[in-house]
Amino acid sequence: MKALLVVAHGSRRSASNDEVRMLCERLQEEKAGKEFAIVRAGFLELAEPSIPEGIEQCIQLGADQVVVLPYFLSAGRHASEDIPAGVEKARKSHPHIAIHLAPYLGSAPGIAGLLLALAEGCEGDDGSTG
Repeated sequence: MKALLVVAHGSRRSASNDEVRMLCERLQEEKAGKEFAIVRAGFLELAEPSIPEGIEQCIQLGADQVVVLPYFLSAGRHASEDIPAGVEKARKSHPHIAIHLAPYLGSAPGIAGLLLALAEGCEGDDGSTG
């Protein structure tokens, strides 16, 4: 069974963390079911579960493969060092589980088109009339 762990930074603002959790629920309901039986959120800091805890939850739910997807827009220290280190630690703790690290969100080929679609869709939404 394959799981997807979407990893966000985490926030002191609980609504922001809940937004990531709701995204995971939408992924599970709308698209992921064919590829991923389990979709969960994990956080680098300031929220729970942590990356290792999120991976552990996926394994406890029956996953024998976990794909960790960094929900980050750029390859800063978190995406390029901290998350890979957390994944490597989990691999050592669970050598019998295939734990893969996906590219971070901002590196996705379709991101430019998505940003343009968001920008184009906001015309007139700022209250201006001209």
